[in-house]
Amino acid sequence: MIAFATDPDTYRHWRVDYDGPVATVSMQVDPRGGLGDYELKLNSYDLGVDIELYDIVQRLRFEHPEVRAVVLTGGIDKMFCAGANIQMLAGSTHGHKVNFCKFTNETRNGIEDASAHSGQTWIAAVNGTAAGGGYELALACADIILIDDRASTVSLPEVPLLAVLPGTGGLTRVVDKRHVRRDLADVFATRAEGVKAEQALHWGLVDAIAPKSGFATVVQARAEAFAATSDRPMEGSGVALPRLGASATVSADGLRATSVDVSIDRDLGAARIVVKGPTGPQPTTGDELIAAGVQSWLLSTVSELDHAILHLRFNEPEVGTWILTTEGDPDEVASAEQILISDADHWLVRECRLYWTRTLKRLDVSSRTLVTLIEPGSCFVGVLAELVLAADRALMFDGEPSSSSRSAPVLRLTDVNDGQLPMSNGLSRLRTRFWGRDTVHAAAIDRIGKQLTASEAADAEVITNALDEIDWDDEVRLMLEERNSFSPDALTGLEANLRFVGPETLETKIFARLAAWQNWIFQRPNAVGPNGALHSYGTGSRPQFDEGRV
Repeated sequence: MIAFATDPDTYRHWRVDYDGPVATVSMQVDPRGGLGDYELKLNSYDLGVDIELYDIVQRLRFEHPEVRAVVLTGGIDKMFCAGANIQMLAGSTHGHKVNFCKFTNETRNGIEDASAHSGQTWIAAVNGTAAGGGYELALACADIILIDDRASTVSLPEVPLLAVLPGTGGLTRVVDKRHVRRDLADVFATRAEGVKAEQALHWGLVDAIAPKSGFATVVQARAEAFAATSDRPMEGSGVALPRLGASATVSADGLRATSVDVSIDRDLGAARIVVKGPTGPQPTTGDELIAAGVQSWLLSTVSELDHAILHLRFNEPEVGTWILTTEGDPDEVASAEQILISDADHWLVRECRLYWTRTLKRLDVSSRTLVTLIEPGSCFVGVLAELVLAADRALMFDGEPSSSSRSAPVLRLTDVNDGQLPMSNGLSRLRTRFWGRDTVHAAAIDRIGKQLTASEAADAEVITNALDEIDWDDEVRLMLEERNSFSPDALTGLEANLRFVGPETLETKIFARLAAWQNWIFQRPNAVGPNGALHSYGTGSRPQFDEGRV
């Protein structure tokens, strides 16, 4: 089982140093510290290395409000990062490769999100060779400085050497983010030896170059310049984060945590995810949120949901349907989330909102059928109403159940649903749902703050079906059984095509276009066959390719 729990005391591959508003994150991978039977040479990485990096990104945002710029560099002389470990890729299952690339992309997106929205700008100090995923790591940063030592290069050698694509968005970031000319990008992506400093600067692959003697000075100056533009507080305390998943007890039947439970029905191929609402007073200001820390419902719940999604993705790949449910008092949820609007400019409130945004995006791209059941006793309000809008299908119980004292369920949209938690396409889930139907979207916005019964939610088109007590059990069961009978491959393609309506962005290109192509390429014998490039790499023999274009 893959675990995601880590903290600074147990890092094997990274070191973080603090100097006022600037933190330096140094990559020094332990060659013997991989998750499998391979050696992580030359600062190459596997999932374990990236799990630690994800933890670093999170802790810098929440625990260190004073950090305004982050320098990412290599901890090995003349080596920034050699990219994803080839032996790991060659020996991994197809599913693990795809999940690895997806998680790595999400971590890179988290770095970009910190630079764009948190006032915590990441700067890549490329102190040596940056190849493949190593250069892609630099590409995630807002600023790239390459050492000019006549030897160090940046490269994306996956096509000529491995017969695959740069798996963490390299091609997309080169042309869409750095605006490198298309023909130059083509040359770059087929030149295995890479590009040295002056040419890299000329082509726009890096932002600055510096000789070895002045490299540290240039890096420090640029970091200080970025730090000076930040709105993060110069002093004050952050919130100490527990290990991801620390509150969860994992078993063969699912997991149990404080606010999120998961129960697995293996015959049905489904996991029921229950998100519980708050049960006591919650912070109403950013300062109160700092004092409450991870005891606050907003922060503890999103962390537990984040962990549950990752656990199901990597450790339960055959559980293809996730049933999203909630339990609690709708008014308590509305009260707890009000801080996201009333104190939106506070740095920690902002980080909490951005964490919900990233976690819901992780849900969107998880390649699982998402079914939301709005049942008596549920609390789908605001941030939790996003679970309704994210679903492939949302069913709502119509009326009060005769077998219990629970009241009829209601659905309540709030201001949080109107653009505060955007999808990868840059739109709210509500706007995405009604793409091209402005009148219906406006009518849904007019219902913000109202308690919607099943019939009213159906009229507003924010659910798929309203079912009364007579039909509920049979209709839900038949839908889930039918879903479980379909091809998982076809469902993954179906869902990904339907979820990301509207404009294409850097993120949707990476998660839709890149994921689709890489998913296909990782199954082709030219890459992973016995004579393919991944297995031939490093052996001295040339791969054998089927020359047919498909």
